[in-house]
Amino acid sequence: MIRCTDDKDRILIVDDSAATLEVLHRNLVSAGYMVFAALNVTEAIKILDVTPIDLVITDLKMPGLSGVHLLRHIRENFSDMEVIIITGYPSVKGAVEAIKTGAEEYLAKPFTDEELFSAVASTLRKLHTRRAASRFPTKKITTSYGLIGESPAMAGVRDFIAKAALTSATVLIAGESGTGKELVARAVHYSSNRASAPFVPVNCGAIPEELLESELFGHMKGAFTGAIDSRAGFFQTADGGTIFLDEISETSLNMQIKLLRVLQDKEVCMVGSSRTRKVDVRIVASTNKDLYALVKKGLFRQDLFFRVNVLAIELPPLRSRGDDILMLIRHFSERLAEEMGKPVPAFSSQTLQVLQNYHWPGNVRELQNVLQRLIVLTDGDIVETPDLPQLLRFSVCKEEDFTRTLADVEARYIRNVLASVKGNRTRAAAVLGIDRKTLRKKLQKSSQSVKV
Repeated sequence: MIRCTDDKDRILIVDDSAATLEVLHRNLVSAGYMVFAALNVTEAIKILDVTPIDLVITDLKMPGLSGVHLLRHIRENFSDMEVIIITGYPSVKGAVEAIKTGAEEYLAKPFTDEELFSAVASTLRKLHTRRAASRFPTKKITTSYGLIGESPAMAGVRDFIAKAALTSATVLIAGESGTGKELVARAVHYSSNRASAPFVPVNCGAIPEELLESELFGHMKGAFTGAIDSRAGFFQTADGGTIFLDEISETSLNMQIKLLRVLQDKEVCMVGSSRTRKVDVRIVASTNKDLYALVKKGLFRQDLFFRVNVLAIELPPLRSRGDDILMLIRHFSERLAEEMGKPVPAFSSQTLQVLQNYHWPGNVRELQNVLQRLIVLTDGDIVETPDLPQLLRFSVCKEEDFTRTLADVEARYIRNVLASVKGNRTRAAAVLGIDRKTLRKKLQKSSQSVKV
């Protein structure tokens, strides 16, 4: 249900009810957290002064100083701490005030164990995201082979490049669009003993079928209409070096036969010529499709598949690379800002979490494009969630809780939208696609329907 690291997150719970403290303490300890408890704000502040705390869960209304007072104290004195407000007297006004003051979550009593665990896990994820991001500014980002990232997946890619560079065997690089297949191909070439020879990239899907053969192998003068001179092809240009056949799956079966001959005999035959020429070329191919599945469908030759699938690697999608995305955000932000003569933007913790949770179908290329847009269009010094493209704001992958009623889901969504626009009802109504009057009614209804 909840995954906690060996270095346990520290949680301080504050409530004037001893019974509530006992229940919260027992549940959170059972989930693997280190828990501290206080019956009032004064006692809580004393604990905060001497104990490192990651998350504070505090009741809103207590005798003497309230939970809002504690929240303000935390925001004024602790930059690396999150807060969840809980209350037995729920209201929309109280929720908005708590969120605007700096609370990450707002829970109404009585809440279920799942609601508590979900809020705690979500809040701590945001905290860990912010902490991970804050480590990078003090740490110079180093690249090897032009690759950025320290995840185990990228360590495996670097290890593959180092081993592939020691041979001249054919390499097949698979992966989704935007994962950096050409970058890896270049790394293999420039790390090998062919580095001083040409690296020639060819996008097989971008060249019309009727022109691909002459582009790859060259043509003789008069070989076809428009061939006014003899011209060498990409294979001759890459002689001694590496040719990168990007998206090899886009070639026709007829062209695949010709490529197979080059792989087998190390010879090319120019269009319009009957004489073959020897070439010393290493082939690196790439695909964003499952070549073996295409073989079974008869769309890719099996013999060519076995020829190119000598040294093979599948590049990881961005969504599976963990904190690498934070390093990439910093790298691209700094580079793009410098290119455009603009200041390097900062990112709020909520924005970073959205960027980490997004599924990135376009991978690193899509991330770079999004950051370029943000640098151009964001007016402030900090990129907030509302600054993100709408697709990112509302396509975040989240774990679904199928125990909640439709009214609960709507109420939580409205609160989240309000929080994202910092309590501005006009902007919230626009995001929700309703008018302010309808929004006001829904807020009143959600306030009345909260369990008490």
